[in-house]
Amino acid sequence: MHGAYHGEYKVPGGKLVVVDLDAEDGVLRNVRVAGDFFLEPDEAILSIDRALEGAPVDTDAAGLAARIDAALPPGTQMFGLTSEGVGVAVRRALAHATDWTDYDWRLVRMPPQSPALHMALDEVLTAEVAAGRRPPTLRVWEWGAPAVVIGSFQSLRNEVDPEAAERHGIQVVRRISGGGAMFIEPGNTITYSLSVPEALVQGLSFTDSYAYLDDWVLGALGDMGVRAWYQPLNDIATEAGKIAGAAQKRMVAGGGAVLHHVTMAYDIDADKMTEVLRIGREKLSDKGTKSAKKRVDPLRRQTGLPREAVIERMIASFRGRYGLVEDRVTEEELARAEELAESKFGTAEWTARVP
Repeated sequence: MHGAYHGEYKVPGGKLVVVDLDAEDGVLRNVRVAGDFFLEPDEAILSIDRALEGAPVDTDAAGLAARIDAALPPGTQMFGLTSEGVGVAVRRALAHATDWTDYDWRLVRMPPQSPALHMALDEVLTAEVAAGRRPPTLRVWEWGAPAVVIGSFQSLRNEVDPEAAERHGIQVVRRISGGGAMFIEPGNTITYSLSVPEALVQGLSFTDSYAYLDDWVLGALGDMGVRAWYQPLNDIATEAGKIAGAAQKRMVAGGGAVLHHVTMAYDIDADKMTEVLRIGREKLSDKGTKSAKKRVDPLRRQTGLPREAVIERMIASFRGRYGLVEDRVTEEELARAEELAESKFGTAEWTARVP
């Protein structure tokens, strides 16, 4: 590994870190760290550069952070910057990672669709991004029916009470990503997907990729007066409670792509949710809590805004950061998704693949 490298990483909830470096004979040389962060004392920036000088090129982000921590002057104060963030920026430089602004982002919004078709659209659009036939896409969902969406590896019988689901007219579908069950009611839920090239998250650990892909929505929520943060591995939380859960699926075909989708609680019927979700009862009993409202605090109460206004402000925030062009699902994409919804996501075999 030889040559000059440039990497950028916005620390979640913090500032931008920019790293320029050379790789020579298997080690880092001429390392220069910069950014819009705050750092005291001034000479600490030189300590960071010196700490990285000579590090083996295969040192992971944690190892790079440890070198930085050992070299910082006593009493160093970092604002909007972390040693780990610098380490990640170095890894992204060496991996030739891309940045959000390197892409022509597309926005897809459709009329309400069935739960099974939403599952299929995620798979099809992300595969198209991996193949290079579709630019990176933000898709905002509208649900055509109430649903429980279970993770790819969850047990159907352990997660869902089938009698309660049938009584409330709730469909059960299984998605391609991992994670936990999501309780969906059309007017109470905000769901979106990001289908992105793998290059966007190069150099990031699996955990860091969640924080990185969620950062824009934390900013959007902040603009609405909601102080939210990423809570590992896959939650977005506030002081009042959890407001969203994320999940990912990596696709290796073509150039590779990542599906990152998030379901946010705009409002919630907590009693109905705990009737339908078995896991809800278990989690609540573990914590000695009788009400799901202690665990999930909806955006409706925290923002005081109509659901559509919350969505529009989220889209405007994304557009302001990275640009966003209105787009649509092509006829070919929709046809493939409809076929997949029928042959896979709408079948008992797939839904009960982990009984």
